[in-house]
Amino acid sequence: MGRIPETRKQALVKLAWIGIWLLYLGSPVSDLSDGHHSVAVVVLAGLGLALFVVAYLALVFLRTSADERPATWVYEILAAQTVLSLGLSSTLGKDWLVLFVYVAVACGAALPAEEARWAVPGVTVVLAGTGAWVDSPGELYPALVIPALLGGFAMLGVKQLVRTMRELREARKTVAQLAATEERLRLARDLHDLLGHSLSLITLKSELAGRMLPARPEEAAQQVGDIERVSRQALVDVREAVSGYRRPTLAGEVAAARGALASAGVAVRTHIPDPLPGLAGDTEGALAWALREAATNVVRHSGAALCVCALTVDPEAGVAVLTVSDDGHGPAVAGPRGNGLTGLAERLALAGGSLTTARAGDGGFTLRAAVPLAPVAARAS
Repeated sequence: MGRIPETRKQALVKLAWIGIWLLYLGSPVSDLSDGHHSVAVVVLAGLGLALFVVAYLALVFLRTSADERPATWVYEILAAQTVLSLGLSSTLGKDWLVLFVYVAVACGAALPAEEARWAVPGVTVVLAGTGAWVDSPGELYPALVIPALLGGFAMLGVKQLVRTMRELREARKTVAQLAATEERLRLARDLHDLLGHSLSLITLKSELAGRMLPARPEEAAQQVGDIERVSRQALVDVREAVSGYRRPTLAGEVAAARGALASAGVAVRTHIPDPLPGLAGDTEGALAWALREAATNVVRHSGAALCVCALTVDPEAGVAVLTVSDDGHGPAVAGPRGNGLTGLAERLALAGGSLTTARAGDGGFTLRAAVPLAPVAARAS
Protein backbone atom coordinates (compact mmCIF):
# COMPACT_ATOMS: atom_id res chain seq x y z
CA MET A 1 0.00 0.00 0.00
CA GLY A 2 1.31 3.44 -0.91
CA ARG A 3 4.02 2.12 -3.26
CA ILE A 4 4.23 1.41 -6.95
CA PRO A 5 4.26 -2.40 -7.39
CA GLU A 6 7.73 -3.78 -8.08
CA THR A 7 6.79 -7.38 -8.93
CA ARG A 8 3.93 -9.12 -10.68
CA LYS A 9 2.69 -10.55 -7.38
CA GLN A 10 2.52 -7.11 -5.78
CA ALA A 11 0.66 -5.77 -8.82
CA LEU A 12 -1.89 -8.59 -8.69
CA VAL A 13 -2.46 -8.17 -4.96
CA LYS A 14 -2.96 -4.43 -5.31
CA LEU A 15 -5.23 -4.92 -8.31
CA ALA A 16 -7.32 -7.36 -6.28
CA TRP A 17 -7.79 -4.88 -3.45
CA ILE A 18 -8.70 -2.09 -5.85
CA GLY A 19 -10.90 -4.37 -7.97
CA ILE A 20 -13.17 -5.10 -5.00
CA TRP A 21 -14.43 -1.51 -5.09
CA LEU A 22 -15.07 -1.66 -8.83
CA LEU A 23 -18.06 -3.90 -8.08
CA TYR A 24 -20.06 -0.71 -7.49
CA LEU A 25 -19.86 -0.11 -11.24
CA GLY A 26 -22.47 -2.83 -11.57
CA SER A 27 -25.16 -0.18 -11.87
CA PRO A 28 -23.93 1.35 -15.17
CA VAL A 29 -23.04 -2.13 -16.50
CA SER A 30 -26.60 -3.29 -15.76
CA ASP A 31 -27.94 -0.21 -17.51
CA LEU A 32 -26.01 -1.14 -20.65
CA SER A 33 -27.06 -4.80 -20.57
CA ASP A 34 -30.78 -4.22 -20.02
CA GLY A 35 -31.39 -3.45 -23.71
CA HIS A 36 -32.77 0.05 -23.21
CA HIS A 37 -30.16 1.61 -25.50
CA SER A 38 -29.20 1.17 -29.10
CA VAL A 39 -26.11 -0.76 -30.12
CA ALA A 40 -24.21 2.41 -31.01
CA VAL A 41 -24.97 3.93 -27.59
CA VAL A 42 -23.95 0.72 -25.81
CA VAL A 43 -20.64 0.56 -27.72
CA LEU A 44 -19.79 4.22 -27.14
CA ALA A 45 -20.84 4.12 -23.49
CA GLY A 46 -18.92 0.87 -22.96
CA LEU A 47 -15.79 2.43 -24.43
CA GLY A 48 -16.23 5.46 -22.20
CA LEU A 49 -16.69 3.27 -19.12
CA ALA A 50 -13.62 1.20 -20.00
CA LEU A 51 -11.56 4.35 -20.50
CA PHE A 52 -12.81 5.67 -17.17
CA VAL A 53 -11.78 2.46 -15.34
CA VAL A 54 -8.32 2.41 -16.93
CA ALA A 55 -7.73 6.04 -15.95
CA TYR A 56 -8.92 5.36 -12.40
CA LEU A 57 -6.62 2.34 -12.00
CA ALA A 58 -3.66 4.28 -13.37
CA LEU A 59 -4.16 7.10 -10.89
CA VAL A 60 -4.67 4.86 -7.88
CA PHE A 61 -1.76 2.61 -8.84
CA LEU A 62 0.78 5.30 -9.59
CA ARG A 63 -0.14 8.25 -7.41
CA THR A 64 -1.23 6.94 -3.97
CA SER A 65 2.21 7.45 -2.44
CA ALA A 66 3.07 10.71 -4.18
CA ASP A 67 3.80 13.63 -1.88
CA GLU A 68 5.25 15.98 -4.48
CA ARG A 69 3.22 18.10 -6.85
CA PRO A 70 1.69 15.80 -9.50
CA ALA A 71 2.57 16.00 -13.16
CA THR A 72 0.33 17.65 -15.72
CA TRP A 73 -1.04 14.31 -16.93
CA VAL A 74 -2.63 13.69 -13.53
CA TYR A 75 -4.75 16.82 -13.80
CA GLU A 76 -5.60 15.95 -17.40
CA ILE A 77 -6.80 12.47 -16.44
CA LEU A 78 -8.89 13.83 -13.54
CA ALA A 79 -10.44 16.41 -15.86
CA ALA A 80 -11.19 13.71 -18.44
CA GLN A 81 -12.81 11.52 -15.78
CA THR A 82 -14.98 14.40 -14.65
CA VAL A 83 -16.05 15.14 -18.21
CA LEU A 84 -16.81 11.45 -18.84
CA SER A 85 -18.84 11.20 -15.63
CA LEU A 86 -20.77 14.35 -16.44
CA GLY A 87 -21.42 13.34 -20.06
CA LEU A 88 -22.43 9.74 -19.34
CA SER A 89 -24.62 10.67 -16.39
CA SER A 90 -26.33 13.49 -18.26
CA THR A 91 -27.11 11.38 -21.34
CA LEU A 92 -27.71 7.91 -19.87
CA GLY A 93 -29.38 8.65 -16.57
CA LYS A 94 -29.01 8.27 -12.82
CA ASP A 95 -27.36 4.83 -12.96
CA TRP A 96 -24.13 6.53 -14.04
CA LEU A 97 -23.92 9.01 -11.16
CA VAL A 98 -21.73 6.53 -9.25
CA LEU A 99 -18.83 7.52 -11.52
CA PHE A 100 -18.52 10.77 -9.58
CA VAL A 101 -17.71 8.77 -6.42
CA TYR A 102 -14.73 7.25 -8.19
CA VAL A 103 -13.64 10.70 -9.37
CA ALA A 104 -13.73 11.94 -5.76
CA VAL A 105 -11.67 8.95 -4.59
CA ALA A 106 -9.19 9.52 -7.43
CA CYS A 107 -8.83 13.17 -6.40
CA GLY A 108 -8.09 12.12 -2.84
CA ALA A 109 -5.54 9.56 -4.03
CA ALA A 110 -3.79 11.55 -6.74
CA LEU A 111 -3.75 15.17 -5.55
CA PRO A 112 -1.75 16.76 -2.74
CA ALA A 113 -3.69 17.26 0.48
CA GLU A 114 -4.09 21.02 0.07
CA GLU A 115 -5.61 20.54 -3.41
CA ALA A 116 -7.66 17.44 -2.60
CA ARG A 117 -9.42 19.29 0.26
CA TRP A 118 -11.04 21.48 -2.38
CA ALA A 119 -11.29 18.99 -5.27
CA VAL A 120 -13.28 16.36 -3.36
CA PRO A 121 -16.06 18.77 -2.25
CA GLY A 122 -16.01 20.28 -5.75
CA VAL A 123 -16.65 16.91 -7.39
CA THR A 124 -19.38 16.24 -4.82
CA VAL A 125 -21.09 19.51 -5.74
CA VAL A 126 -21.00 18.55 -9.43
CA LEU A 127 -22.47 15.16 -8.46
CA ALA A 128 -25.28 16.82 -6.53
CA GLY A 129 -26.06 19.21 -9.38
CA THR A 130 -26.05 16.50 -12.03
CA GLY A 131 -28.15 14.25 -9.82
CA ALA A 132 -30.74 16.99 -9.31
CA TRP A 133 -31.06 17.23 -13.07
CA VAL A 134 -31.18 13.55 -14.12
CA ASP A 135 -32.84 12.14 -10.98
CA SER A 136 -35.70 14.49 -10.38
CA PRO A 137 -37.34 12.47 -7.61
CA GLY A 138 -34.08 12.80 -5.72
CA GLU A 139 -34.01 9.18 -4.66
CA LEU A 140 -30.46 8.28 -5.73
CA TYR A 141 -28.03 11.16 -5.62
CA PRO A 142 -28.31 11.92 -1.84
CA ALA A 143 -27.12 8.36 -1.19
CA LEU A 144 -24.02 9.06 -3.34
CA VAL A 145 -23.05 12.43 -1.89
CA ILE A 146 -21.89 11.05 1.46
CA PRO A 147 -19.90 8.14 -0.11
CA ALA A 148 -18.20 10.61 -2.46
CA LEU A 149 -17.13 12.82 0.45
CA LEU A 150 -16.15 9.92 2.68
CA GLY A 151 -14.28 8.09 -0.10
CA GLY A 152 -12.30 11.15 -1.16
CA PHE A 153 -11.30 12.19 2.35
CA ALA A 154 -10.66 8.55 3.33
CA MET A 155 -7.97 8.43 0.63
CA LEU A 156 -6.41 11.52 2.19
CA GLY A 157 -6.29 9.66 5.49
CA VAL A 158 -4.80 6.60 3.82
CA LYS A 159 -2.07 8.70 2.22
CA GLN A 160 -1.27 10.32 5.56
CA LEU A 161 -1.12 6.90 7.20
CA VAL A 162 1.19 5.59 4.48
CA ARG A 163 3.40 8.67 4.82
CA THR A 164 3.60 8.18 8.59
CA MET A 165 4.47 4.50 8.21
CA ARG A 166 7.18 5.38 5.71
CA GLU A 167 8.63 7.98 8.07
CA LEU A 168 8.56 5.46 10.92
CA ARG A 169 10.45 2.95 8.79
CA GLU A 170 13.05 5.58 7.90
CA ALA A 171 13.31 6.62 11.55
CA ARG A 172 13.80 3.00 12.58
CA LYS A 173 16.58 2.61 10.01
CA THR A 174 18.19 5.84 11.24
CA VAL A 175 18.02 4.70 14.86
CA ALA A 176 19.60 1.37 13.91
CA GLN A 177 22.38 3.17 12.03
CA LEU A 178 22.98 5.52 14.95
CA ALA A 179 23.08 2.60 17.38
CA ALA A 180 25.60 0.80 15.18
CA THR A 181 27.70 3.97 14.88
CA GLU A 182 27.61 4.49 18.64
CA GLU A 183 28.65 0.89 19.22
CA ARG A 184 31.55 1.29 16.80
CA LEU A 185 32.63 4.46 18.59
CA ARG A 186 32.40 2.73 21.97
CA LEU A 187 34.45 -0.19 20.74
CA ALA A 188 37.03 2.13 19.16
CA ARG A 189 37.38 4.11 22.41
CA ASP A 190 37.69 0.95 24.50
CA LEU A 191 40.28 -0.65 22.24
CA HIS A 192 42.30 2.55 22.00
CA ASP A 193 42.37 3.05 25.75
CA LEU A 194 42.96 -0.60 26.57
CA LEU A 195 45.61 -1.34 23.98
CA GLY A 196 47.29 2.05 24.25
CA HIS A 197 47.89 1.58 27.97
CA SER A 198 48.78 -2.12 27.77
CA LEU A 199 51.10 -1.83 24.78
CA SER A 200 52.86 1.18 26.30
CA LEU A 201 53.46 -0.81 29.47
CA ILE A 202 54.63 -3.87 27.52
CA THR A 203 57.03 -1.72 25.49
CA LEU A 204 58.41 -0.09 28.62
CA LYS A 205 58.92 -3.38 30.44
CA SER A 206 60.48 -4.95 27.34
CA GLU A 207 63.04 -2.15 27.22
CA LEU A 208 63.75 -2.58 30.92
CA ALA A 209 64.15 -6.34 30.53
CA GLY A 210 66.52 -5.82 27.61
CA ARG A 211 68.71 -3.48 29.65
CA MET A 212 68.70 -5.80 32.68
CA LEU A 213 69.24 -9.06 30.83
CA PRO A 214 73.07 -9.18 30.69
CA ALA A 215 73.80 -8.21 34.28
CA ARG A 216 70.57 -8.79 36.23
CA PRO A 217 68.79 -11.83 34.82
CA GLU A 218 66.56 -12.26 37.88
CA GLU A 219 65.13 -8.73 37.56
CA ALA A 220 64.84 -9.18 33.80
CA ALA A 221 62.86 -12.37 34.37
CA GLN A 222 60.55 -10.43 36.70
CA GLN A 223 59.95 -7.87 33.97
CA VAL A 224 59.23 -10.64 31.48
CA GLY A 225 56.74 -12.10 33.95
CA ASP A 226 55.08 -8.68 34.21
CA ILE A 227 54.92 -8.52 30.42
CA GLU A 228 53.12 -11.87 30.35
CA ARG A 229 50.70 -10.74 33.06
CA VAL A 230 49.93 -7.46 31.30
CA SER A 231 49.44 -9.27 27.99
CA ARG A 232 47.00 -11.73 29.50
CA GLN A 233 45.08 -8.95 31.23
CA ALA A 234 44.97 -6.96 28.00
CA LEU A 235 43.49 -9.99 26.23
CA VAL A 236 40.82 -10.32 28.92
CA ASP A 237 40.07 -6.59 28.74
CA VAL A 238 39.74 -6.68 24.96
CA ARG A 239 37.32 -9.60 25.16
CA GLU A 240 35.23 -7.75 27.74
CA ALA A 241 35.28 -4.60 25.65
CA VAL A 242 34.10 -6.47 22.56
CA SER A 243 31.34 -8.09 24.62
CA GLY A 244 30.29 -4.72 26.04
CA TYR A 245 30.91 -5.69 29.67
CA ARG A 246 34.10 -3.69 30.25
CA ARG A 247 33.68 -1.19 33.11
CA PRO A 248 36.93 -0.35 34.91
CA THR A 249 37.00 0.74 38.56
CA LEU A 250 38.88 3.70 39.92
CA ALA A 251 40.65 1.62 42.58
CA GLY A 252 41.89 -0.85 39.97
CA GLU A 253 43.13 1.91 37.69
CA VAL A 254 44.93 3.61 40.60
CA ALA A 255 46.85 0.41 41.26
CA ALA A 256 47.59 -0.06 37.55
CA ALA A 257 48.72 3.56 37.20
CA ARG A 258 51.09 3.21 40.17
CA GLY A 259 52.70 0.13 38.60
CA ALA A 260 53.02 1.66 35.14
CA LEU A 261 54.44 4.96 36.41
CA ALA A 262 56.85 3.22 38.77
CA SER A 263 58.14 1.09 35.91
CA ALA A 264 58.80 4.29 33.94
CA GLY A 265 60.69 5.80 36.89
CA VAL A 266 57.96 8.33 37.71
CA ALA A 267 57.16 8.96 41.37
CA VAL A 268 53.45 8.87 42.17
CA ARG A 269 51.37 10.65 44.79
CA THR A 270 47.68 9.84 45.00
CA HIS A 271 44.95 11.56 46.99
CA ILE A 272 41.89 9.48 46.24
CA PRO A 273 39.44 8.66 49.07
CA ASP A 274 38.41 5.10 49.78
CA PRO A 275 35.52 4.34 49.64
CA LEU A 276 34.47 6.67 46.87
CA PRO A 277 31.55 8.91 47.91
CA GLY A 278 28.61 9.46 45.60
CA LEU A 279 29.93 7.82 42.42
CA ALA A 280 27.65 5.63 40.35
CA GLY A 281 29.01 2.86 38.15
CA ASP A 282 29.01 4.89 34.93
CA THR A 283 30.59 7.98 36.48
CA GLU A 284 33.25 5.96 38.30
CA GLY A 285 33.99 4.11 35.04
CA ALA A 286 34.42 7.42 33.20
CA LEU A 287 36.89 8.65 35.84
CA ALA A 288 38.73 5.32 35.70
CA TRP A 289 39.15 5.68 31.94
CA ALA A 290 40.37 9.25 32.50
CA LEU A 291 43.01 8.07 34.96
CA ARG A 292 44.15 5.32 32.60
CA GLU A 293 44.50 7.73 29.67
CA ALA A 294 46.31 10.31 31.81
CA ALA A 295 48.75 7.73 33.19
CA THR A 296 49.42 6.37 29.69
CA ASN A 297 50.20 9.87 28.40
CA VAL A 298 52.55 10.54 31.31
CA VAL A 299 54.45 7.32 30.58
CA ARG A 300 54.62 7.87 26.81
CA HIS A 301 54.98 11.62 26.36
CA SER A 302 55.78 13.62 29.48
CA GLY A 303 59.31 12.68 30.58
CA ALA A 304 58.13 13.58 34.10
CA ALA A 305 59.67 12.68 37.43
CA LEU A 306 56.53 13.18 39.52
CA CYS A 307 52.81 12.59 38.87
CA VAL A 308 50.06 13.64 41.26
CA CYS A 309 46.55 12.14 41.10
CA ALA A 310 43.79 13.65 43.22
CA LEU A 311 40.02 13.22 43.45
CA THR A 312 37.96 16.01 44.99
CA VAL A 313 34.26 15.69 45.73
CA ASP A 314 31.98 18.70 46.08
CA PRO A 315 28.58 17.52 47.40
CA GLU A 316 27.06 21.01 47.19
CA ALA A 317 27.94 21.40 43.52
CA GLY A 318 27.22 17.71 42.93
CA VAL A 319 30.46 17.01 41.03
CA ALA A 320 33.58 14.91 41.46
CA VAL A 321 36.80 16.13 39.82
CA LEU A 322 39.80 13.95 39.05
CA THR A 323 43.03 15.90 38.52
CA VAL A 324 46.20 14.31 37.13
CA SER A 325 49.25 16.57 36.78
CA ASP A 326 52.95 16.00 36.11
CA ASP A 327 56.16 18.02 36.10
CA GLY A 328 57.25 16.95 32.62
CA HIS A 329 57.89 19.07 29.57
CA GLY A 330 54.20 19.34 28.71
CA PRO A 331 52.73 19.55 25.21
CA ALA A 332 55.15 20.84 22.61
CA VAL A 333 52.67 23.10 20.80
CA ALA A 334 49.03 23.98 21.14
CA GLY A 335 46.96 21.90 18.76
CA PRO A 336 43.97 19.61 18.45
CA ARG A 337 43.54 16.74 20.87
CA GLY A 338 44.67 13.30 19.93
CA ASN A 339 42.42 10.28 19.58
CA GLY A 340 42.83 9.31 23.22
CA LEU A 341 41.78 12.65 24.68
CA THR A 342 39.00 13.00 22.09
CA GLY A 343 37.58 9.59 23.00
CA LEU A 344 37.93 10.41 26.71
CA ALA A 345 35.99 13.64 26.24
CA GLU A 346 33.22 11.64 24.53
CA ARG A 347 33.13 9.15 27.41
CA LEU A 348 32.82 11.92 29.97
CA ALA A 349 30.14 13.66 27.92
CA LEU A 350 28.09 10.45 27.87
CA ALA A 351 28.32 10.38 31.68
CA GLY A 352 27.29 14.05 31.89
CA GLY A 353 30.83 15.24 32.63
CA SER A 354 33.55 17.29 30.95
CA LEU A 355 37.29 17.25 30.25
CA THR A 356 39.76 20.13 30.46
CA THR A 357 43.50 20.10 29.80
CA ALA A 358 46.12 22.75 30.42
CA ARG A 359 49.78 23.33 31.21
CA ALA A 360 50.77 22.80 34.83
CA GLY A 361 52.34 25.60 36.81
CA ASP A 362 55.81 24.02 36.59
CA GLY A 363 55.59 23.47 32.83
CA GLY A 364 54.05 20.01 32.89
CA PHE A 365 50.57 18.91 31.93
CA THR A 366 47.29 18.85 33.88
CA LEU A 367 44.17 16.86 33.04
CA ARG A 368 40.88 17.49 34.85
CA ALA A 369 37.88 15.19 34.44
CA ALA A 370 34.60 16.22 36.11
CA VAL A 371 31.54 14.01 36.48
CA PRO A 372 28.24 14.53 38.31
CA LEU A 373 27.53 12.73 41.59
CA ALA A 374 24.52 10.52 42.02
CA PRO A 375 21.77 12.75 43.58
CA VAL A 376 21.06 10.51 46.60
CA ALA A 377 24.73 9.85 47.23
CA ALA A 378 25.54 13.54 46.92
CA ARG A 379 23.00 14.45 49.61
CA ALA A 380 24.26 11.67 51.88
CA SER A 381 27.83 12.83 51.39
